[in-house]
Amino acid sequence: MRRFHSLTEVRHELTAGTTTCRQLVEYYLDNIERHNGRLNAFLEVWPDEARAQADAVDAKLAAGTAGKLAGMVIGLKDVLAYKDHALQSSSHILDGFKSLFTASAVQRLLDEDAIFIGRQNCDEFAMGASNETSYFGPVRNALDEERVSGGSSGGSAVAVQADMCLASIGSDTGGSVRQPAAFCGIVGFKPTYSRISRYGLVAYASSFDQIGTLTRSVDDAALLLEVMAGADDFDSTVSQREVPAYSQLLEPAPHYRIGYIRDAVERPGLNPEIKGALERTLDELRGQGHVVDAVDFPYLDYMVPTYYILTTAEASSNLSRFDGVKYGYRAPDATDLASLYKKTRSQGFGPEVQRRILLGTFVLSADYYDAYYTKAQQVRRLIKEKTDELLRQYDFLVLPTTPTTAFRLGENKKDTLAMYLADIFTVQASLAGVPAVSVPAGNDSQGLPIGLQIVSGAFREEHLLAFAKSLTETLTPA
Repeated sequence: MRRFHSLTEVRHELTAGTTTCRQLVEYYLDNIERHNGRLNAFLEVWPDEARAQADAVDAKLAAGTAGKLAGMVIGLKDVLAYKDHALQSSSHILDGFKSLFTASAVQRLLDEDAIFIGRQNCDEFAMGASNETSYFGPVRNALDEERVSGGSSGGSAVAVQADMCLASIGSDTGGSVRQPAAFCGIVGFKPTYSRISRYGLVAYASSFDQIGTLTRSVDDAALLLEVMAGADDFDSTVSQREVPAYSQLLEPAPHYRIGYIRDAVERPGLNPEIKGALERTLDELRGQGHVVDAVDFPYLDYMVPTYYILTTAEASSNLSRFDGVKYGYRAPDATDLASLYKKTRSQGFGPEVQRRILLGTFVLSADYYDAYYTKAQQVRRLIKEKTDELLRQYDFLVLPTTPTTAFRLGENKKDTLAMYLADIFTVQASLAGVPAVSVPAGNDSQGLPIGLQIVSGAFREEHLLAFAKSLTETLTPA
């Protein structure tokens, strides 16, 4: 069976009778069997369930009652609740835990006949930029197994990259869908904050977290958003706005106003080949008749510190529920309640999660709250206001997804600052709560993928996705 690039291709063959959902599932299960032992993208595979779902969808297709996602085989990042299935956030502290309910977004996918094939590896509690903090070990990039997959949705990205499923559902707090998509040469999409319900998504930083998608095509990203988005009685923060038919709105306008952040392109730490790919893209866009201007964004150097102060503060609060009392791992050598808390959390959480909890607790402490947390909230407001101002002047902002291509395993593991700076171009959209997508923009001289990031105004996903699709179809690869 050939590699499919979109659900449209799959549905064409299903309609023609040249394949079935059952055959698709067997194809992906075979690829998982052949590749996952080396790549470590899936933590758990559900072969019997996937086959049963496929048979049910085949019956619906024959009866003409199948949903929008019939034929789409999907993997779920290990932060999404799926009833009676393990949910660990790739952490030791949730050993043995099975979800008691299904996330709203996951249920909506099921309702449209998506087929789930397994649970995917990620950075522990979605905290990381390389998928090296997982309790289950790192995910390896399928193009070069000595390099990282990106994080935190690294398993989800590699599963799509290595053709172990057609699409993956991940989460994006500060770039956790877009950055691994860039490293793996696929499409990574984060919608507007509140566009998709967070009910059933394990919380890292609640004012940032969003469910996102990893696909080979923009069309599939649009269709998945169309299915998952919308109001939800279980999430009071979700938007009540009507959900457009995103998959039917992918025709781009003839001309756009496009801005690019001058300091991002001229940044010393930006890989020259990524810079060259971005500049070629901008030149091609000018040649197509779009207005392309350099814009000033004075807060670039403040974005990563602001992001990490706020997200670690929220993490220290959100992760306080994991204490060894109610579920998951419990320290076997505890002697009283205090030692149970201390030993369970010190043994159950990995070093990076511990570091972020400690940082978050520090910035929320009485002596430092105003100096760090309050000031970071004020800077976040400035970043959001400036981003919104630029997105009123321009239809889109275009910038690199990452400052480098996929780095080697272990290369940045001991340099926390270097690892955090991998997020420098993705955290802007997260701080501002606006949608962003990373699309492939060719490869560097070593054959490693380069990602191009596009940002648009809040709830303008249909315009963002239409433009992203036109880029993937018309631009010359780097």
